[in-house]
Amino acid sequence: MKKVILTMALALMAVAGYSQDVLGKWITEAGDAQVEIYKSGDKLNGKIIWLAKGPETTDSHNSDEKLRSRKLLGVNILSGLSQKKDKWEGGRIYNPKNGKNYKCSIWLEGDKLKVRGYLGVFYETQTWKRK
Repeated sequence: MKKVILTMALALMAVAGYSQDVLGKWITEAGDAQVEIYKSGDKLNGKIIWLAKGPETTDSHNSDEKLRSRKLLGVNILSGLSQKKDKWEGGRIYNPKNGKNYKCSIWLEGDKLKVRGYLGVFYETQTWKRK
């Protein structure tokens, strides 16, 4: 009986752990892109793996003219996030819609991912859904 209870408790913890994991594929708030969040060492990054406009979409708003012709598919838009308790902070987010980089933090609220970009004391938070 103790083995059955222990097995069930471990299974429940595994399910709870998965649901609290930010790793994986996420649909952006606008639904126009899918981002895969992955770990590299002890940091989190996120790259574009799907675009509603198609795989040929270029980074036309990038502030670096040399990068404006690159395809957005595969570009890291989240980089360098470090875990601090229930949040990942201290990283950067790239907004391909205006070509700018911002400080960033992400965290889970239930099954939704909150993605916040900062410009000084101002910020904007988006809610991404798991794919």
